[in-house]
Parts: sequence; structure tokens; C-alpha cells
Amino acid sequence: MRNSNYDKSPRVNVPGSTMAILEGWPNIQLEIRKTISAIDAKKKIVVIETYPGVDHSELLNSFTAAIGPSLLVNMADLYFAETEIDEITFQDVTDDRIFGYMTRLQIGHFIDPQKLEGVKSKIDALSEGTILIIGTGAAEISNHIDLLVYADMARWEIQMRMRRKEVANLGVNNFDLEIARKYKRAFFVDWPVADRIKKKTFQRWDFYLDSNLPGKPKLISAQQYQLGLKQSVQQPFRVVPFFDPGPWGGQWMKEVCDLDRSVDNFAWCFDCVPEENSLLLQYGDQLIETPSINLVYFQSIPLLGEKIFARFGAEFPIRFDFLDTMGGGNLSLQVHPLTEYIREHFGMFYTQDESYYMLDTGADAVVYLGLNEGISPDEMISDLRIAQEGQIPFDADKYVAKWPVKKHDHLLIPAGTVHCSGIDSMVLEISATPFIFTFKLWDWGRMGMDGLPRPINIEHGKEVIDWTRTAAWVEKNLIHQNRLVAQGQGWREESTGLHEYEFIETRRHWFTEPVLHQTNGDLNVLNLIEGEEAIVESPDSSFEPFVIHYAETFIVPANISTYTIRPFGLSEGKEIATIKAYVRS
Repeated sequence: MRNSNYDKSPRVNVPGSTMAILEGWPNIQLEIRKTISAIDAKKKIVVIETYPGVDHSELLNSFTAAIGPSLLVNMADLYFAETEIDEITFQDVTDDRIFGYMTRLQIGHFIDPQKLEGVKSKIDALSEGTILIIGTGAAEISNHIDLLVYADMARWEIQMRMRRKEVANLGVNNFDLEIARKYKRAFFVDWPVADRIKKKTFQRWDFYLDSNLPGKPKLISAQQYQLGLKQSVQQPFRVVPFFDPGPWGGQWMKEVCDLDRSVDNFAWCFDCVPEENSLLLQYGDQLIETPSINLVYFQSIPLLGEKIFARFGAEFPIRFDFLDTMGGGNLSLQVHPLTEYIREHFGMFYTQDESYYMLDTGADAVVYLGLNEGISPDEMISDLRIAQEGQIPFDADKYVAKWPVKKHDHLLIPAGTVHCSGIDSMVLEISATPFIFTFKLWDWGRMGMDGLPRPINIEHGKEVIDWTRTAAWVEKNLIHQNRLVAQGQGWREESTGLHEYEFIETRRHWFTEPVLHQTNGDLNVLNLIEGEEAIVESPDSSFEPFVIHYAETFIVPANISTYTIRPFGLSEGKEIATIKAYVRS
């Protein structure tokens, strides 16, 4: 193991900021009162639009105390009864423990029309005074808004609060519901509904409220917040990594990323998953934490590029994450759905093609990939079902091909291919984004972190396994696919994948001298896979030099046309390496 220089709190510096961030409720309440008093109107409508997962009670009490409204509209009072909301959302949530369907619902589907008409009548009847409307959907109640505050929170923090039973789903009080089902409801319904409101209202925000730290809110003007987003796409940047333990987790990240040694293990790191990660914006010596998906929504073309935006819309299509089994256990044996299947069954229009890049391995590390020659599909599925019932363990070696792996191997995993990493491996997983759609076939008889059996999806899995992906096909198409693309003095570039069925291209550079990269107007995502430090620089000084450390993933927005990377600091004079992913044209 090496000494850690991994940065767990990367941030984007926003130059030229003149307004301080207001921290804590007393300062925020004072600013809100001052702003309201400056509004030249007898009747003033103040809206606090909230993302599901923020502490609604805290916001309700604090803004009510600040404003002393003549009329208070709490959105929670306007929703249908919980039983009706459960019925409305069931078509998307389903009775499956893990999977649902990406909703087409809008916030209006949650609101009782009779209650809404009653509130609108009260608003219309009031000739003067301040009206406070607060909650998810608050911005939908009135066509006229004098002051709009958006209260936001990163999804990783919402998940932590779900686990602590501090957060329920939109419109219901299911605090005690198991985390898997609560997260599923949020993923398929609550967050898409709230994101539609977020996108619709963004240009109308007056203030942005960072609600990530319990009891420690931060308020910034919408203008300054937008400056932070715009600055982010003018330079390379990193999102804030999120580490999580798991039943198969290992010990490698504890050392390399300097994590809490008292935790049993760390299984995952979302090192670049903007749907889950947050982004730190630094204004002088103050920080705002915001969901990094906001950058995808509100700086789509500068971040993604016109071609990616035209193809995927405001979605970040590339995912980098870590899977640590060093001193842990095998990952679950799994398969990802084919595009047609994920579209038909879950409402997604592309699937999780992926790859395993081996950042590090133990002496006996292996990856399960593809099927052994001559096996019987019916027999394999039968044995999986019997194993899941607890009668016998599943004999993975009988059915699934197993490959020895070493550091810097890159294995390609198009959808439909049975796979999993074995023990003593540190995987950098490079994949397409729809990460929730993993069909687990066998989990080695383990319990989840919640003490419950981990969900197994044999019935989904058997529908998408490509039984032609046998060992011979895998060896020819998915393993050792490296080829030299170009080289020069002190550098060489290799293509390492992905398979032609997949839309992501990866390029590995080994270098002792500066390497010139061109984005060609598209998003680039990179990781420093070898070496202590490197520096990313602009040939025309369009952004400040950006230092990265071993195992850090960073994003180069499409807005940047060219950039160079060279060894830096502890790595000067040494050969180092990066791997870069981008969407094929």
C-alpha cells in the first residue's frame, strides 16, 4: 500500500465572488426578511420549493419564524391521502423489491384538486400580507411568485437519512420502510418528479439553499450559484466521492483513499456518478455543496457536448466507480439487461454495458466472465433456483468461465454477459450510467448489510443471458483487447475497449512527457491509474492548472477543446498512466 494523497473533498473555485454565503438560520432568516421588505407590493408570495429528502419540518419552522406569514400553505397538506398516493405510484413502483419503471408522473398527480382549489381561493381572497408556500411542488401553486428559494440536497445524503429513518418518500410517512424499497420509490418516482420541477423553475430561483448538513443550512443568491455552475464547465473538475460498505467489501480503499479504519470494509466508491455525487463550489473561504446532477441539467451542452446531448439528453452517460474485494469476498454473480429488455420493462433507453479495469490485484485474483463451453442453460437456471432456496450452493465454477487477472488488465462486459469479480481485486468499473439494473443470479449465500437476504433476480436474468457468450467467445472478444494507437517521444496511447456492442471508447496513455488530449467537443472522463500525481494544463491558459492524484477520477467538460497531462510532483521523471473514456461518435 502507498501513502494516501487522494482528495476526498475536491472543489471548484469560483473566482470573483462578492457575496458571502449566509450560514445558519439566524443569518438566513434575516436575509429573507430584508428581501421581502424590499418587495414593493402589498401582497407578497414567497415560495420555498424543496427536493424530497430535505428536512421539511426544519424548513417549515425556520421560514415560518422568519416571515410570520399571513397565510401558510404547507404542500404536505395538499397531497392526496397516503393510500391514494400508493395507488397512483404503484404502476411505477410495482411490488418488486428492487426494480420499477421510470415514472411519467408530475407533481400534479400527487395534489388533491379540491384541496388545491381551496388554497387558491384563500390566496386570491387575501389583498395584502405575505403568503408562504413551502414543500415539493410549491412553485406550481401560484402563477405569480415574488421570492423563490430552492432547497436542495445530494442523493447520497438523502440515502444516508433514509437509512437512519429520518426521510420518507414523497407524500407518505413510510419512515420505517426497508431502505431498498424506500430508495426504489425515490429512484423511480420521487426524484424524477422533483427533477422536473427543478428544471422548470431553475431560471426563476432567487436563492439556492444548501440543505446537506443537518441543522447547518447555507444560502446563496441564484446568480452566484449559477456562476459556480458556469465556472465548473470551464475547467477539469472532480465530484465528491461517496464511499459505502457492502457484504463483499474489502480493505484497499481504506489505505489508498485514507478512509475510516474502524469501518469493517468499504465495497463501493462512487467516484464519478453525478446522479449520486455532490459538487463543492468554493466562494472565497466558503463552500456550497450541491448535487452534481444540477451541472448536467443546467450546463448540459458545455459539459456533455452537442452530440452527446442530442443522443442522451441531459444525462451523464459515463460512470466510473470502484469495487473493492481486497480481503473481501466475490461480487454477486450477475448480468445486465439488453437494451430492448430495459426499455420494455423499465422505461430506460440504454443499458449498463460496462468493463472492469483492474487497478490492483492479489496474486490469485480472478474474474468470472462468460459461460463454460457445453453447459445446459436449463440446468444452470435450475441449479440457481435450487441454490436460492438454500438446498445447495450454486457451483459457479461448473457453469461460469473464470479468468486469472493482474493489475492493469481491462475486461469488457457488454450487456447479456454473466460476470463478477472475485476476491482480492480492486476494480475501476467503467460503464454506462443506468446502474440500478443489475440482475443478481447468485450471491454466494450472503446476507445484505441490512441483515436481509440480498435480492436475487433469476427470472429477469434468464431472459437476458446471452448463452453464446462462452469462454471461447469471451477470450476472443473481451479479454486482452489492447492495441497500440499512437506513440511519440515519452508517451504511447492504447485502445483498451470497450466492445463494439458498447458505446464507450477507452484510451490508456503511458507517459513520462506531456500528452496532448483533444475532446473534439465531447465529454471526457479520466482516472490516474498509475503514478502519484499528474497535472492537467491548458495549452492556451484557458483554465488554471489542475492537480490530480492516484486513483482520482476527473471530468474534462466538452467546453474544453484541448488539454495536456504530464507527471507532476512525486511522479516527475517517472512513467505514469491515465485511462480516458468518451462516447463513440
